[in-house]
Amino acid sequence: MNSPASMGSHPRHLLDFQDWTPERLTAILDNADTMLQVLDRPVKKVPALQGLTVCNAFFENSTRTRTSFELAARRMSADVLTFAAGASSVSKGESLRDTMEVLTSYKVDAYIVRHHAAGAAHLVARYSGKPVINAGDGRRAHPTQALLDAYTIRQEYGSLEGKTVAIIGDIRHSRVARSNAELLPKLGAKVVLCGPAPLLPAGLGALPGVTLTTDPREAVRGAHAVMALRLQRERMSGGFLGSLQEYADTYQVNETLMQEAESGAVVLHPGPMNRDLEISGDTADGPRSRILKQVENGQAIRMSVLYHLLVGRN
Repeated sequence: MNSPASMGSHPRHLLDFQDWTPERLTAILDNADTMLQVLDRPVKKVPALQGLTVCNAFFENSTRTRTSFELAARRMSADVLTFAAGASSVSKGESLRDTMEVLTSYKVDAYIVRHHAAGAAHLVARYSGKPVINAGDGRRAHPTQALLDAYTIRQEYGSLEGKTVAIIGDIRHSRVARSNAELLPKLGAKVVLCGPAPLLPAGLGALPGVTLTTDPREAVRGAHAVMALRLQRERMSGGFLGSLQEYADTYQVNETLMQEAESGAVVLHPGPMNRDLEISGDTADGPRSRILKQVENGQAIRMSVLYHLLVGRN
């Protein structure tokens, strides 16, 4: 495993990518290669975090992200404390701060936080005094998902330098889109965000290396990777769309649309999918798809992040 100790200032948390340099981000991706090798062994475990306790503090429902983080910590021999808000005093009105003070009394060494409110992970970082990994906060950020997306693309091309990534769908409500728009240009890629105008916040176009368009054919043209985002139907009460069928007719990632992309372009989706809405079933299951590879890579990336924050800071 690469040691990050000699790479200059070391971020204490992974809340977003604001304080992360391209060099340190590349180190996360490089070490994920080593973690994948660990996961291919008969005994899928290393002692890197032995004696440490990691808390999975999930105030919002999740299956894949929570399970991926829990396995990542256990693969590195950490003890794992899993906190589910629905079965806790949070459901009785306890504040986030009070909850974190209780968890801190258990001598936890790091927190993985998922919360429906933007900025919640930053609040936990302020109160806990321990490394915090943001596993998704409101619409704001989901940095480890963006890292595993970048890693999956890098596996295809060896580098993100000069590559174009099109992200199509409900950009407005997507923390995945925002984190990718922050991360990918730091690694040398260009990002095109695409969706219906009401779902395409103009402010994201001010980010370096990011362009916006409402035309999916324009977005995909020449792209090396195309990511479909879940259409968050539970958040469509604001009149953002005319109809789901109208959306699918125009913005669905399918084989016809993919003809505009590079010949070897890959298809991604952060999950869960609405099949035959934002992505066609044959594209999700086809030879271009790297969706299951994203899931596999998630565990290796999260192992690498834990290693950098808990071992590399010493």
